[in-house]
Amino acid sequence: MAVKFAKRMAGLKGSEIRELLKLTEKPEVISFAGGLPAPELFPIEEMKKISTMVLEEDGRSALQYSTTEGYTPLREQIADRMNSKAKTNVTKDDILITNGSQQGLDFAGKVFLDEGDVVLCESPSYLGALNAFKAYLPKFIEVPTDKDGMIMEELEKILETTDRVKMIYVIPDFQNPTGRTWPMERRKKFMEIINKYEIPVIEDNPYGELRFEGDTLPSLKSMDNKGLVIYLGSFSKIFCPGYRIGWTCASHEILSKFIFVKQGADLQASSISQREVSKYIELYDLDKHVEKLKEVYKRRRDLMLKTIKEEFPEGLEYTHPEGGLFTWVELPKHLDSKVIMEDCIANNVAYVPGGSFFPNGGKENCFRLNYSTSTDEKIVEGIKRLGKVLKKYMEVEANA
Repeated sequence: MAVKFAKRMAGLKGSEIRELLKLTEKPEVISFAGGLPAPELFPIEEMKKISTMVLEEDGRSALQYSTTEGYTPLREQIADRMNSKAKTNVTKDDILITNGSQQGLDFAGKVFLDEGDVVLCESPSYLGALNAFKAYLPKFIEVPTDKDGMIMEELEKILETTDRVKMIYVIPDFQNPTGRTWPMERRKKFMEIINKYEIPVIEDNPYGELRFEGDTLPSLKSMDNKGLVIYLGSFSKIFCPGYRIGWTCASHEILSKFIFVKQGADLQASSISQREVSKYIELYDLDKHVEKLKEVYKRRRDLMLKTIKEEFPEGLEYTHPEGGLFTWVELPKHLDSKVIMEDCIANNVAYVPGGSFFPNGGKENCFRLNYSTSTDEKIVEGIKRLGKVLKKYMEVEANA
């Protein structure tokens, strides 16, 4: 065909995670590949009542267009929740409701990035964010990380020597894909550096409330005294992803640009979804629901890590997340998790190969495991299957 597409399309490809999920739809495959919350924990009966209630009480407004910024009571509830959980000091006027926090990532790229601009991110980083930013044709520089997240000395070296850095993307709490969390001292140092260089920061925090152990740490946004941090939140991991309700919290100057962009994208998030989520928060105990999620996810995390310790061969490393949905496995450098994945699929178990979480490639010896959606039985059986495959490759490596 003679159809000519925009240059940005050349660098875009389907999400590797989404493509892998297609391979894992067979019922016999035990999949640790998704990043989904456990569907059996959705409050379905409560939402049946809420749905009817919203239509009966406010049906005409619920089914009508509404403001771009979002439903005012929900924005107030989000601000209150952020102030309680993330230690911020924000109001409803700092909040824009988006179609999931993923939309906030896309808007960040649209607001900040020109072709050739530089985005700094952790190494590895969330694939969905990388794909959202790639549409705007930036260059990515990966800031080296260790077990405590982004290394601040490395970040400062990059900022000292690199032009056109337009934003920094980070996930300080239970990072996707590694599960790592930044300690307090590292957060403080990061904000010192940010204030010095005055670079906008995208703080992505979909998992922050899902802490199983240790103390809750203040968000970067709570330490932001220059209006540089754009905080992305979501109800997808702590409530129901099908509602597609997320939010962006930012200074007025920045948030106004996000609002303009949203007006051009889709006008607004779903009126009825916003009202239903708000009504649930009003009538039920969302904190109690989150505690139930944490209890189940902690048990599944503990079981997965215990089984990994028992079934995986020696010579690899894996993270111990304090919360969230993922653990991260690193194999010897010469092994390729994509190649091993083919063998795993043949043995009816799946993970996400780690290479695509590195925007500049070159690191194929890692993979991500999700523990939130599998039953206890599937976690044990799946890790056993995976352990058998890994032992075969590790033995070959040892004998090479």
